[in-house]
Amino acid sequence: MLPRLSLRQLLIFAAIAETGSTTTAGVRLSLSQSAASAALNELEHLLGTRLFDRVGRRLLLNETGRALQPRARALLDNAMGVERDFAAHSRSSSAQQAIQLRVGASTTIGNYLLPSLVARFRDVQPAAHIDVQIGNTQDVSASVGRLDVDFGLIEGPCHERGVRAEPWIEDELLIVCAAAHPLLRGGKRRHVSVGSLREGPWLLREPGSGTRESVERALLPHLHELQEGMQFGSTEAIKQAAAEGLGLTCLSRYAVQDLITLGRLLPLKTALPRLTRRFYLIHHPQKYFSAALNEFVTHCRNERETASRGGNRPG
Repeated sequence: MLPRLSLRQLLIFAAIAETGSTTTAGVRLSLSQSAASAALNELEHLLGTRLFDRVGRRLLLNETGRALQPRARALLDNAMGVERDFAAHSRSSSAQQAIQLRVGASTTIGNYLLPSLVARFRDVQPAAHIDVQIGNTQDVSASVGRLDVDFGLIEGPCHERGVRAEPWIEDELLIVCAAAHPLLRGGKRRHVSVGSLREGPWLLREPGSGTRESVERALLPHLHELQEGMQFGSTEAIKQAAAEGLGLTCLSRYAVQDLITLGRLLPLKTALPRLTRRFYLIHHPQKYFSAALNEFVTHCRNERETASRGGNRPG
C-alpha cells in the first residue's frame, strides 16, 4: 500500500510549526491561508491526531507535534538533498560540480580553525560554497537538531537531545593575562599560586558557551570557584579585555596564540595540570549525507588526525 503522506503536507506542517500561524506559513510558501489550513487538517486527519494546541490565533505544537517535527524536517532535508544531487548530475559532465554546504561552528572553531579548514578544502574543490553559521555551543547544537545546518563543530559537550557527537580535535586551554598584570610582579617566569588564581577577577564567556563550560570543568576542581570580573559574548572580546589588564582568562591556545606572539598576553605558569578539552563533530542521525557533504566531513576528520600528530597546533 502506497503511503498517503505527502512532502507538501510536511512542508506546510513545518512552516506552521515555525511560525505558529497558517496565515504566516502560507505567505512563506506562497499559499493562501485556507490552503495551508486545509493541508494541516488533511495531515491531522491522516495521522488521526491533533498536532497543535489552538491558543487564540496561535498554533502551538503539542507533544505529538513536537515528536513529528524532527522527523518531518529530516524527510524534507533528505528530499532537498536528493534534488541537489540529481541536479548536479544533470549538468554537463565537463562543468565543475558546485558544492553548497551549511556548517554550524561554535565561536572558537568558527573564528580560528574553520577558515583555514575551508581554505584547504577549496584547494581541492574550488567550486565549494560553504555557509558558516557561528554561535555558542548551545546554539549550534540546536541548529543541528533542527537540521538548519548540515553538521556542526562545537567546543563543549552536546546536550541537544537526539544529536550525535563524535570526538574531534583536542584543544589546550591556557590561563593568560596582560604582561602588566599584578600577578606577574617579580618577573614573567614566576609561578602563580592557586590562591592567587582564586582571587581573580576572571573574564568569562556567557552561559551556554562551550568555552565557559569547558573552563569551569577544567578550573573548578582546583579553584572551587571563579571570581567573575566581567562576562563577554565573544572570545575575541575576552582576549582583548585581558590584554588591556582587566583580568585573568582561560582560553583556547588557538584563540590567544596571536596575542601571545605579540607579547600582549602571557601564559601563566601554575601548579595546575595541563588543561585540555575536546572539540566535537555533531550531526543529526536522520541527516541525508550527500557525496559532497561526506567529502567535507571526511576532510574535517582528517584534520583530527593531523592535529593528533601535532601538525596543526599553533605556536
